[in-house]
Amino acid sequence: MIGRLSLHQIDSVNVLSRAHYLPAFSRLGPYDLTVLDRSAWGAKAQRRLFEYWAHEASLLPLELHPLLRWRMAKADRGEIGWSAMRAFATERRPEAMAVLERLRQEGPLAASDFQESRSRSGWWAWGDSKRTLEWLFWAGHVTTRTRRGSFERVYDLTERVIPPSVMALPTPSEADAQRALIERAARAHGVATASDLRDYFRLSPDAARSAIAGLVEEGVLLPARVEGWTQQAYLHREARRPRRIEGQALLVPFDPLIWERSRTERLFGFRYRIEIYTPAEKRVHGYYVLPFLMDERLAARVDLKADRQRSVLVVQQTTLEPDAPPETVERLGSELRLMADWLRLERVEQRR
Repeated sequence: MIGRLSLHQIDSVNVLSRAHYLPAFSRLGPYDLTVLDRSAWGAKAQRRLFEYWAHEASLLPLELHPLLRWRMAKADRGEIGWSAMRAFATERRPEAMAVLERLRQEGPLAASDFQESRSRSGWWAWGDSKRTLEWLFWAGHVTTRTRRGSFERVYDLTERVIPPSVMALPTPSEADAQRALIERAARAHGVATASDLRDYFRLSPDAARSAIAGLVEEGVLLPARVEGWTQQAYLHREARRPRRIEGQALLVPFDPLIWERSRTERLFGFRYRIEIYTPAEKRVHGYYVLPFLMDERLAARVDLKADRQRSVLVVQQTTLEPDAPPETVERLGSELRLMADWLRLERVEQRR
């Protein structure tokens, strides 16, 4: 499944479950979370995934490492990354290399292992050590060895985490890598516009345009027209077009199917905005809202919270779409009970 999607986005919000666990549940149903944990942060022999900046912070299959080395090289030269980070590629590079040497000598370390005073304001209230580590991460010098405590990233030298067989893979040119990433995005989408494809791995418009043109010329992408869409669409040549789609799933806000909100509107006529950062009194649908996919439509949305102390999956608010079929409530209830069981919560509590 990860091979098909190419990534799982990571997000720190844990009101329900960490975001990277949910896309697999949506597609596969209940599964053992330790399988993903071992694949992402287990021993080198077990590791099948690595962390890097793709759509956002993401878990990716190991075979994508060569396809993102161009981005690491740009970060190493100070060409990308947040402005406060770029100085570590130039005038503050000796500081970064000193941190890298400490990791080399001492082994895996988290930002909390570095003693320093931190400002309460500024860039995410990060101290210099965290900024340095994150630049080293962007530039590919280090990667995530594991996570600890409240999901804190523990860094180590990339060559000590990524298997040698992957590190030895040839590095493609930037253009070839971007073309391969666009093809990955097309496989995940089925049908998509150029902006949809570009957004998947956050490529620049020019890079995406060139990659798409090359893939069309090769016959990998087929120009397509979707009724109601004003933009040119593209279909991967191996995309399947089923006669009908049956099934149901709750979708985390960071699921690839719905993270590009304009595409969600084009596909389903469903306007979706995450309201985590909206003041409570101004929220329309709730804090952490999951759309409910039922067959070929998004039929409802639910604001969910896992109350772990009481072992309850709390449904804080439910909103049915105007065209929701009569069986929506029953099928949504079944999916909520399935999720509660998967999260090892004893019951579902409906509030409104």
